Amino acid sequence: AVVSTQSGHYGRALTKTIIGIEKSTIKNIAKYCTQTGDHYNISKCGGARNASMMKACDDKCGYLFAQAGLGDTTTGVILLIASLILLCVCLTTLVKTLQSLLLGRMAQTLKKHINSDLPYPVSWLTGYLFILVGTGMTILVQSSSVFTSALTPLVGLGVISLDRMYPLTLGSNIGTTCTAVLAALAATGDKRSVTIQVAISHLLFNIFGILVFYPVPFMRTIPINFAKMLGNTTADYRWFAILYLIVVFLLLPMLFIALSFSLPLLYVVITLIIAAVLFITILNILQDKIPEKLPEFLRTWDFLPKPMRSLEPYDSVLSKLICCRKSVDDADVIPLSVVTGAKTNPV
Repeated sequence: AVVSTQSGHYGRALTKTIIGIEKSTIKNIAKYCTQTGDHYNISKCGGARNASMMKACDDKCGYLFAQAGLGDTTTGVILLIASLILLCVCLTTLVKTLQSLLLGRMAQTLKKHINSDLPYPVSWLTGYLFILVGTGMTILVQSSSVFTSALTPLVGLGVISLDRMYPLTLGSNIGTTCTAVLAALAATGDKRSVTIQVAISHLLFNIFGILVFYPVPFMRTIPINFAKMLGNTTADYRWFAILYLIVVFLLLPMLFIALSFSLPLLYVVITLIIAAVLFITILNILQDKIPEKLPEFLRTWDFLPKPMRSLEPYDSVLSKLICCRKSVDDADVIPLSVVTGAKTNPV
């Protein structure tokens, strides 16, 4: 906790040397632009929105963008790109450092203890215990991204199993809400109740998600199987990870936000998506279990054009890009015996 507090202090000090934020502008926007608030004023809201978010200062002002003469939007875009690059560099360095440290006997010890279950008859509590561990560790580091990024290379090396990583990730989703709850409790004035409501909503959303996907054993297999499928696909097609991030976290939210302005159209699109998912799922099950009962053309997906049933046509184009090209040093699988230094019996 002390290390986390010190790092937060240094981070704030570094931020102040780069950008100065005019907090009064943010407070005025929150005060005058909230339509359900007591202080809502459309003219003052317009003035607050037109005011600069950057702190005004003289020639002796200390932060980097003070004398740059750039607008709020331009400065925001520059800082966003720089922060994303810095985040990727830090996470990559963290992963590489862990890969070099957790080798040999240490990896073997971790694999033995982390992947083992509690003794019978309380073995069923193992997953819930690791949910609590994930929650506690995320509270300590105050970042679920750091926690999961630190463990991800261990899963790739075979030190931690995917089934064990699942409850740890669920716990980190709860732990990351604690920062918001603490910030909400520190709020003052008439907005304290609203901030607490938002923080508790975030917490309950994650808790109810865990109650849906973890207590029932069958439901646990759904995200784990999807993770395996996405991992295997990314191993074959390097560009798929980038495409997945763009589609899931950018294009789909933008699509549904646009469709939300026309609710009937939104319902139609959601119905078509659900119908397509059900058709694909049911047909896959029938093809696997009772293919002889299906018409000849439905026993495989060959009746569809190849771009609709395979990623190979896209791979032939996208794999030519530098970011999506496989390195000659890429290995398909790193055996755990190589990571742990364990000896294997000759055949």
